Amino acid sequence: MTGFSGTSRIIAITLAAALSMTAGMASAADNTVSADQIVNALQPKALTRSLSAERPADPSVQAGEDGFVDSVRNRKTRSLSLGEREQIAGLAAAKPRIDLDIQFEYNSARINQASLPAVQELGKALSTPELKGSTFVVAGHTDAIGGDAFNQDLSERRADTIKRYLADKYGIAGADLVTVGYGKSKLKDPSAPASAVNRRVQVVNLNSKTASK
Repeated sequence: MTGFSGTSRIIAITLAAALSMTAGMASAADNTVSADQIVNALQPKALTRSLSAERPADPSVQAGEDGFVDSVRNRKTRSLSLGEREQIAGLAAAKPRIDLDIQFEYNSARINQASLPAVQELGKALSTPELKGSTFVVAGHTDAIGGDAFNQDLSERRADTIKRYLADKYGIAGADLVTVGYGKSKLKDPSAPASAVNRRVQVVNLNSKTASK
């Protein structure tokens, strides 16, 4: 009888663990941002006529931005200097962007299986007529655990992983994906430096010409 009870407990524990894992995967899937939501976030909002009149576009500024973006196309992520990374961040601050909860294996650039749906939704979004052909920044961010150099390298490798996945699975042109890593230098929640919210991939649409097609 005792042996049976012990076996029953083991089976119960095993089933509970399996159910917990399944629930966790389902929860991750439920929280996945849809392709439509990504498209909506990355589409530049059209300026009103009055706002356009108040803030006319400066052709020289736009030309400078375009020239810089062209200079970082097809560049290896780790070849970007600190100044170039900050310049990309400056451009991104004024552009349509979205933070995606894409998790990776521990200390690895391998995408966690539970996060694959999020990457797939991103691939679908960037393939839509509304966004296809735009230039996007794919920026990797880590939490604050570990050293600066380690996290910088890890964030760069993770950004490169997303770029390869989008190119291989969805045919997104490599020249349209500018990858950059920020390590732990731009925490989403500085008050909780070890929080998972800091481990994210930010996608930014650099091409304002896709607005309101």
